[in-house]
Amino acid sequence: MRRRRRARHSNNLHVEISMTPLIDTALTLLIIFMITTPMMQQMIKVELPKGSTSEITSPDLDVIVSIDKKGLLYLNGKKASDYTQLIERIKKVVGRASDRVVTVQADRSVAYGMVLELVDRIKYLGGIEYVALATERA
Repeated sequence: MRRRRRARHSNNLHVEISMTPLIDTALTLLIIFMITTPMMQQMIKVELPKGSTSEITSPDLDVIVSIDKKGLLYLNGKKASDYTQLIERIKKVVGRASDRVVTVQADRSVAYGMVLELVDRIKYLGGIEYVALATERA
């Protein structure tokens, strides 16, 4: 009887799944995506407006400049007729503290170049060191 039991157990096959082909395929796909992703980004030609601004880490929201859909300018909720009046009012609000933060809130439909022009004017004509761009959380 012992022989029969051994015979039954010897007929069972021990099956293993080899992981090597799966790993090879995954690494090959990873390499393909690593090579093609930068190529996809280089295919899109975008001409960005030029300007020099810097990123800030802790904005202080006491001076807020807004641009609405029509391109009208506001300082802390009060309408400004043009850039010159806006810059003069910013200088009065900020005073001698050039390290205060001016936050720019621009409508989504406002042209990027207009926002950048406003930021440059605030920084260089207004003498403001920190200009932040307000965004909505996604």
